[in-house]
Amino acid sequence: MNTTITVEQRLLDKIRRLSSEKVIEVEDFIDFLYQRQTDSNKNLAIAATKLSEASFSKVWDNPEDAEYDNL
Repeated sequence: MNTTITVEQRLLDKIRRLSSEKVIEVEDFIDFLYQRQTDSNKNLAIAATKLSEASFSKVWDNPEDAEYDNL
């Protein structure tokens, strides 16, 4: 935990020394990194879902449940 606080403090100190234009660039970059991470997590979930479709198709596609397809 101490290391995390130290890293955060170092980053804050560096950001405080930047011009306001550069701070905006840093914020944009952080937003970009966050978005990329979020997209990566979504892609992982989509890939896992696609991989499980074959396993679940036996459960999902059966005559007993065909009536629900018509709802």
